[in-house]
Amino acid sequence: MTIDFILNGEDVVVRSDAEVRLVDILRDSFALQGTKESCLTGCCGACMVIFNGLIVQSCLIPAFSIRGSEVITIEGFSQTDEYQDIVEGFSRTALDNCAVCRNGKILAAEALLERIPRPERQDILNAYRGIRCRCTDPDTLVAALQAAAEIRWRRIYGRSA
Repeated sequence: MTIDFILNGEDVVVRSDAEVRLVDILRDSFALQGTKESCLTGCCGACMVIFNGLIVQSCLIPAFSIRGSEVITIEGFSQTDEYQDIVEGFSRTALDNCAVCRNGKILAAEALLERIPRPERQDILNAYRGIRCRCTDPDTLVAALQAAAEIRWRRIYGRSA
């Protein structure tokens, strides 16, 4: 089947069997290796992408469901100011993610900050429920996201909240 969708802001078309997973399309058809293939059951968060504005595990998305949708991978997102805000927030708090979960945690941060520009602790913990990697402690994760939110707020509004 022929599938057209928006990938990292570009209109793309790919030929695929309907049951092929989005993670495989991204890695095999577009060479986007930032979307990791790990558990293949939606439990780890290594394959996270932003799909129509929501953070999802791409290993659970069949090809037939991506037609007409918008997908943002870490490669596309890394070209934005919003990415820089998150990376700076992570750096300021010494949040050190492993190579498996780093991209998923960055994309989860973006999905959260788009919905809730000034997240509270529980908002942050809830946003990361789908990422099972425990390479960072929850307190550091909360501090990193709150730092990223402050950085973004200052960039957009020129002042603290």
